[in-house]
Amino acid sequence: MSRYEDKEAAVRRLLDTPHPPVPGHLAGTAAERGSRLLRRHRAVRRAAWTLFALALLAFVLWASVAQPWEAPAAETTPPFDGL
Repeated sequence: MSRYEDKEAAVRRLLDTPHPPVPGHLAGTAAERGSRLLRRHRAVRRAAWTLFALALLAFVLWASVAQPWEAPAAETTPPFDGL
């Protein structure tokens, strides 16, 4: 027999045995945990989007004040070649 057939036979033997009893409160506990995880994931997602929006707002405000796309003003004046 190949390794695959050995594994298949072992699985079949496990499935042929009687199944252990499942506690009655297991489904309720699993549903509670699932809803708790969903709430946590939603809260994390909302917080991430809020943080992203605040960062974008901060960048837009900084860009409107600093105007980094304009050339900086000259630090010194050019030499005077007049009179």
